[in-house]
Amino acid sequence: LQQVGAGEGAVSIVAWPGYIERGETDKSYDWVSQFEKDSGCKVSVKTAATSDEMVALMNDGGFDLVTASGDASLRLVSGGRVQEINTSLIPSWGKVDKRLQNAPWHTVNGKHYGVPYQWGPNVLAYNTDAFKGQAPDSWKVVFEETTLPDGKSNKGRVQAYDGPIYIADAALYLKSTKPDLGIKDPYALNRDQFNAALELLRGQRQLVGRYWHDAGVQVDDFTKEGVAASSSWPYQVNLLQFNKQPIASVVPKEGATGWADTTMMAASAPHPNCSYKWLEWSLNPKLQGDLAAWFGSVPSVPDACKGNELLTDAGCATNGFDNFEKIAFWKTPTADCGDGKTDCVPYYEWVTSYIAVIGGR
Repeated sequence: LQQVGAGEGAVSIVAWPGYIERGETDKSYDWVSQFEKDSGCKVSVKTAATSDEMVALMNDGGFDLVTASGDASLRLVSGGRVQEINTSLIPSWGKVDKRLQNAPWHTVNGKHYGVPYQWGPNVLAYNTDAFKGQAPDSWKVVFEETTLPDGKSNKGRVQAYDGPIYIADAALYLKSTKPDLGIKDPYALNRDQFNAALELLRGQRQLVGRYWHDAGVQVDDFTKEGVAASSSWPYQVNLLQFNKQPIASVVPKEGATGWADTTMMAASAPHPNCSYKWLEWSLNPKLQGDLAAWFGSVPSVPDACKGNELLTDAGCATNGFDNFEKIAFWKTPTADCGDGKTDCVPYYEWVTSYIAVIGGR
């Protein structure tokens, strides 16, 4: 597109849960109604629980935009499912955090295939009663059998993420605990490193009560099913704390994987003008701050960090604005290790191997 014309009256978005709110859960959190009023573009949302689900939906077609994480974005680019964005049609582009503007998960050969939306860590969520007020400092509590501070084993009381990209969480833990493996990048694993991560995950299989991918189900599990610890998103932690549950979260000493999400536009978007209107709207500081407060994420627009009533001036620091360098952001594993070697395990093997682990094989 070379110029944004009249809206087509609608825009359809594939998004993570909690990313596109219109005040139905809490009327304070609504960044859709005003957009619809101003633009005349009616927003429809299809939530997706995993990156693989997002890719599948975009492959099916019919959607305009997707809030893709780094383990999906380059797959969508290489598959021809999303189009290059004309940043000159997005007046607020210059306000995007400089750390994100040319990030490798949406920039290919100098071309931008999306607009940064939000980012954050995959945190270790834990039940403060089970841990007797002692915050865990390591991912060990979800990867290895251990007695928790309440005197009971963690067996059957932990969860793990139901997505192949979780293999990187195991690799990140091994990077610290087994330095002799030589893991530098948890998404670029040679065969020995990959096998070590799978071995750790097979052991974890004996501890896991449920593999989670639905944020709402995980909230219920922490509330009713006695879950003591799990990888999670700040979104679930916020909801649980809002519901007065004894839940807190940390980024352990080994660091954390994380996500930097980009709003990408389908190659054959049915409503390109409304899509560009949304891409610009998505960068306004009020939306960015409100969303960060709701989800527990970090805005892609630093201007959102000041003067937002819901986020407060401390919110960006609380949500990890200064932890950018500590996060290993999701990206799609390929055979190219990024250091001149081409013996890394590609993503399709991550998929089949993790399905086998979850199935107990």
